[in-house]
Amino acid sequence: NLRDPVLYRVKRMAHHRSGARWNIYPSYDFAHGQEDAIEGVTHSICTLEFADHRPLYDWLLDNLPVPARPRQYEFGRLNLSYTVTSKRKLKQLVEEGHVDGWDDPRMPTLAGLRRRGVTPAAIRAFCDSLAVAKTDGVVDMGQFEHFIRQDLNDNAPRALCVLRPLKVTLGNWPAGKVETLHLANHPQRPELGSRELPFGATLYIDRDDFSTDAALSRKQFKRLVLGDWVRLRGAYVIRADDVVRDASGAVSEVLASVVPDTLGADPPAGIKPRGVIHWVAEENAVDCEVRLYERLFSAPEPDAGDGDFRAAINPDSLVTLTGCKAEANLGRAAPEVTFQFEREGYFCRDSFCRDRHNGDRLVFNRTIALRDTSPEPAGTKPPGTEGRA
Repeated sequence: NLRDPVLYRVKRMAHHRSGARWNIYPSYDFAHGQEDAIEGVTHSICTLEFADHRPLYDWLLDNLPVPARPRQYEFGRLNLSYTVTSKRKLKQLVEEGHVDGWDDPRMPTLAGLRRRGVTPAAIRAFCDSLAVAKTDGVVDMGQFEHFIRQDLNDNAPRALCVLRPLKVTLGNWPAGKVETLHLANHPQRPELGSRELPFGATLYIDRDDFSTDAALSRKQFKRLVLGDWVRLRGAYVIRADDVVRDASGAVSEVLASVVPDTLGADPPAGIKPRGVIHWVAEENAVDCEVRLYERLFSAPEPDAGDGDFRAAINPDSLVTLTGCKAEANLGRAAPEVTFQFEREGYFCRDSFCRDRHNGDRLVFNRTIALRDTSPEPAGTKPPGTEGRA
């Protein structure tokens, strides 16, 4: 870099800002040290590829009339698995329509992370956990996701949202009666208060939380089974008595009954609920769209080797669910405020659903699942970490 370095170029053509008044363009190496000195930078922190440029950086500062003497230091850059950070490749993803823009929640940009619901505190905690090294390395995405989950578990208020609704009618609930229940916004933080939820004769549960197969053991299926009991989160114990099927034979409604006096109390002897599931009352449920985001790439190092990094794009990195049922409080959620949808994951209201679509729809983006369900080689994931809570 010290042998005949290019210091500036002369281009006799109009500039988009200065026109033809200035045709001399300094090179990066010529400008770098001078800008640092003029701006009062004391430590110029660069990635390892700039180590070869340091002799020229120092020579120019030693031989030019600059007001200060900064120093350049190099370190290994932060590379994350299952993504790319090259601006050229990110630009290619945007321009070719593989993502929705620079702020697509799958992008590793600050705008994308913010729209997805990742907090600054989680990013800082992740960065604080890393060591500064003199060699390049790849940090597993799971480490970043650990700090996202930890931050949201401690701070995100809880809410109820049914992603794949199945109607439940309580046959023994008094007609027209709507009871107001009080649920905590956070189980470990009473200072966050509580919220009111209605409870009436018609509810929605998740379709995946019901089965007509009575042969399923309690260990296999800790949810609602025809002829058995389950506890509704923060509410009563109910029993599935019968089902209504549509023309195709699929279950379209569960006919159930409430076990009296089980709100905040144990059921009578002989009644043992299989587990606890979430629900939403029909009375004031709001319809919403939920976008389930996963990692954008299915390969840990999508741009490794000479292959096309686009071949590793995960075709299932976005799944959109419509017709979801959410508690009414979520209809007033502010954009980019993250909630824990109980038993589902962490979600935030999308900040651009009004600007980018025709209409002010209620849209929630999944920040992250409750547990790590990413594929890993056999034997590397601790047992019991998959599936819904």
